[in-house]
This record gives sequence, C-alpha cells and structure tokens, in this order.
Amino acid sequence: MTQAQIILVRQSWRKLDGISPILLGDVFYTKLFLDSPQLKKMFKSSKEEQAKKLIDMLHSIIVNLERLSEFTDEIKAMAIRHVGYGVEPKHYALVGNALIWTLQNALGKDWNPSLEEAWLACYTTLTKQMLDA
Repeated sequence: MTQAQIILVRQSWRKLDGISPILLGDVFYTKLFLDSPQLKKMFKSSKEEQAKKLIDMLHSIIVNLERLSEFTDEIKAMAIRHVGYGVEPKHYALVGNALIWTLQNALGKDWNPSLEEAWLACYTTLTKQMLDA
C-alpha cells in the first residue's frame, strides 16, 4: 500500500466512526450470507458478537497499516484460527467483496475509485499475509 492509500483508508474509516459497529457488522454479514450462504455455518457466535469482532479487528489493522510487518504473529494466529473455522483461500474473495460493498454503501457519496483502490490494496495486503501464514 502507498502512503496515500493508507491515508484514504484511515480518513474513510474515521467517517464511519459514528455508525454502530453492530449495525456496520450486521450489514456486512447480511451481504456476505446473502451472496455466500454456505459460509454461514462457519460462524458460531451471535451476529452481534461477530460484528464487534470484525469492527475491532478492522480498527486494529487500520491503525497499524504502516506496521503490519510488526504484527505477523497476530496475523498468523488469526489465519490459523480461520483455518480452524473451515476458511479456505477461495473464501477471502467472497469476504472481500462483501466488505467493499459494505464500505461503499456506508460511505455513500464519499466513495470513489481512488478510495476503492485503497481499500482493495488494504484487503489484499492483509489477505496475502494471512494466506502466507
């Protein structure tokens, strides 16, 4: 990711600060499960719990975008947990599509091609680290 992309991701994330993490996560999981109902069986906790975990994880990643290499142990542990849930490499694209759709709809008129490119770079960076783990 470029520095400009990191700035775009952080600025857009701050704009979502006023939205309930439960609501944002609910929109994401609703989209994910509508598009990919086969993934629903991987999630054992309530949608509210899962939404909070998702938003907390995204926040941690966004805050540390310039230093992701310092968090390889945490990313590796997260990747191993995901394998334990039944996540396969092909699932990352499905999750990424739902995430980008959720962000695009949450940000509305603030969404633009540069922001989409920045978020895709962010997600791709994290996905690559998780798959490499």
